[in-house]
Amino acid sequence: MATDALLEAREDNELPGRFARSAAATSGAALQTADFPAWFARRRLAHEFRVRRIPFTQLDRWDFEATTGNLRHRSGRFFTVEGLEVSSEDDPTPIWQQPIIVQPEIGILGILAKEFDGVLHFLMQAKMEPGNTGLLQLSPTVQATHSNYTRVHGGSAVKYLEFFSNLDRHRVLADVLQSEHGSWFFHKSNRNMIVETLDDVPPDDDFRWLTLGQIGELLRLDNVVNMDARTVLACAPTAYAEAGALHSDTDLLSWLTTERSRSRLRARLVPLSRLADWPRRDASLGHVRDRYFRVVAVAVEAGSREVTAWTQPLIEPEGPGVHAFLSRSFGGVPHLLVNARAEGGLLDVIELGPTVQCQPHDLTDPLTGQRSPFLDTVMNATPARLRYSARHCEEGGRFLRAESRYLVVDADEDQAPAQPPPGYRWVTPGQLTSLARYSRYVNVQARTLLAVINAGAVRF
Repeated sequence: MATDALLEAREDNELPGRFARSAAATSGAALQTADFPAWFARRRLAHEFRVRRIPFTQLDRWDFEATTGNLRHRSGRFFTVEGLEVSSEDDPTPIWQQPIIVQPEIGILGILAKEFDGVLHFLMQAKMEPGNTGLLQLSPTVQATHSNYTRVHGGSAVKYLEFFSNLDRHRVLADVLQSEHGSWFFHKSNRNMIVETLDDVPPDDDFRWLTLGQIGELLRLDNVVNMDARTVLACAPTAYAEAGALHSDTDLLSWLTTERSRSRLRARLVPLSRLADWPRRDASLGHVRDRYFRVVAVAVEAGSREVTAWTQPLIEPEGPGVHAFLSRSFGGVPHLLVNARAEGGLLDVIELGPTVQCQPHDLTDPLTGQRSPFLDTVMNATPARLRYSARHCEEGGRFLRAESRYLVVDADEDQAPAQPPPGYRWVTPGQLTSLARYSRYVNVQARTLLAVINAGAVRF
């Protein structure tokens, strides 16, 4: 005999409005934005932080394997540095080779949310990462690899982890697997989560409740909000009042599927010792022409971390990156120009990236050997065209001073036509936000810029 089942609405229509109210609130219930710099400075002084370069021989429990040359931790956990070879399915001759980080375990990037005085606030952490500019940056409530939160390192427990591991007691607002940097990670994903609680949660000294609007104001500053916080905020269920778009959602998905279907790119792992043009020296493993990036080793001391001292490898890029969206309005609706970008480390090969994504020291795309057709428009943009410009670090737990300039630049028909070149499409912020709710559609650089828009740091 059939029984009636209690059905739930497929969508919470009130949730986007709650995020919009939080984005509009630039004054918090717990900490005023004007008081943030003083609190942040106190947290910096409260702990000892030190990072110094060391030769590979001083790495503790990290070794280059005799057979493969891969750099691996003796526990078999954390991550390895291996070789990547990228070629075409039509031609096995390598297009390029490079070192790459292999970290198959899925970490948790989680932000805890709670309503104060009718406004959503988010519990953010002042967290040290060895690769960050300034070391201390604002991070999610929980930012931990599987090895870290299962305490392979033998350190203390990850604070507030229970809110993201016992979801029956709390409300999930966002939960999606997202890719990491496809140029430096092989098939890496993290679980991006926003979880709301009704519990009383007294913040630890290194944590503070902030509104989305406050975070948006901090996103206008250089090197304050870290990459992991930015990627989680990009997944927030934000709504935009858009009358329409140049391309329907179905057409957009069909175009991306077509781009992925056409790709003949093949990426495979090879022993690190087999890489041509990447010699290993005492303190670095880099390209023979000092291009792209290098693998280095560091010793770290951090009083606020679960483990207070350790050594590890990091990837150090040759110079800062530039990642930018060109923006235009069509029919009164803002649009962003995305690029269906192929990267060797991405699981689906192609994800939607910004209009321009490059390291200025290496302006050509490794696949095509060509410059972005929009690079000059971005690099030569006048102040009047800049809707947003700030410098942000990439993932500070794996990359050393990987700093990038992020921009949103207004363009006209001559600079960015309504019918862009192949591989590019105009999308609305709402369309991009909808895609970011699902795995592996929007790459990590585009998600930083989307977080900036979702948090109100860019207004159209």
